[in-house]
Amino acid sequence: MKVARLDQIPGFNIDRVAAAAGDDPEVLRLENLDTDIPPPAEAMEATRVAIGEDEANSWLPFTGRDDLKEAVAAYIERRGGPRYDGRREIVITSGEGDGMLDALFCLTDPGDEVVLTDPTYAGMVNRVRLVGAVPRLVPLHVADGEWRLDLDVLRATVNERTRVLFISSPSLPTGWVAGDEEWEAVASICRERDVWLLYLAWFEGVLFDGRPVRHPASLTDMRDRTVIVGGVSLEQRMIAWRIGWVVAPGEIVNDVSRVQIYNGLVPSGFAQIGTRVALGLGDDHLHAANAECQRRRDETLRQLDDLPAVRPAGTWSLLLDVAALGHDCVDVSDLLLEQKVAATPMRGWGGEIADRHVRFVFSNEPVERLALLGERVRAALAAAHRA
Repeated sequence: MKVARLDQIPGFNIDRVAAAAGDDPEVLRLENLDTDIPPPAEAMEATRVAIGEDEANSWLPFTGRDDLKEAVAAYIERRGGPRYDGRREIVITSGEGDGMLDALFCLTDPGDEVVLTDPTYAGMVNRVRLVGAVPRLVPLHVADGEWRLDLDVLRATVNERTRVLFISSPSLPTGWVAGDEEWEAVASICRERDVWLLYLAWFEGVLFDGRPVRHPASLTDMRDRTVIVGGVSLEQRMIAWRIGWVVAPGEIVNDVSRVQIYNGLVPSGFAQIGTRVALGLGDDHLHAANAECQRRRDETLRQLDDLPAVRPAGTWSLLLDVAALGHDCVDVSDLLLEQKVAATPMRGWGGEIADRHVRFVFSNEPVERLALLGERVRAALAAAHRA
């Protein structure tokens, strides 16, 4: 007998698209959040060395190494965030996925409401459902060529059942970056309605066009109302290390610790050591990676010129509004595969706004190959018109 818990949780469309693309080298791989820009060399070498160390092959400590916790605290402070006590306010997790689930278990009870954007990362909205909470969606809309949060709808959506505003900035899959007005609106709601901000910071520094990092926990009275989930998958390109963290102020860190012990148990010791080295390097490697990704973003936008694609202010992906052209996102994704373009339909990545779009991830293809995109997309859209 099937359990009801999974009734509203769809599969991950990325798997279907990736399987259909197979290993054909001619396919433009724009479906998944991978990158060919390597992790920092120092972090890779530190991980290789640590594999041979006895202390790196242990169950302990269950909630992560103290030296890595302190490195995370210093990393956040360097970014303009508050100062945290690494040993007492940070839990190391087996990636940002564990971190999100740990935090949601500690911030909500079944039936509580969690506010997210539409579109949003499918891994955010479906983890809300996994813990038994109820997602409430607030639309992102396009203004001056970029995504903006509808603040009027945000204020109207929060009610007495709301426990958490769950926000990532920059946001996947849109590339929306919250501005000062948007962050202040979020902070005001948290203060006035006594709700938590759950801040997914995994793309925090992946910003384009000279945008600065804005850390919401540094806003007035927000340090103790914000739970931060971070990791090294994206900024450091250390996807396979599967190391993340939850910054949980005050007594809530004890709850997060308990959940992590029974959820992820213990993150990899040698991957923690490599992560500690990566976090201490500074941001030169990130700035270089961002410059290359911005080149790829700009080429992708050039290829989609005159089509309803929205310029991302950060992250590794952008959206094309195929509904504006009269098409279904799944149908267009299938037709793109016929033209050797792997791109994921956004059904299940929010609500009616997400459902309009197909996502292109530009972080895993060089500019020279992205130059093939426009002709292939237009051929797929022409086939959709004929269908």
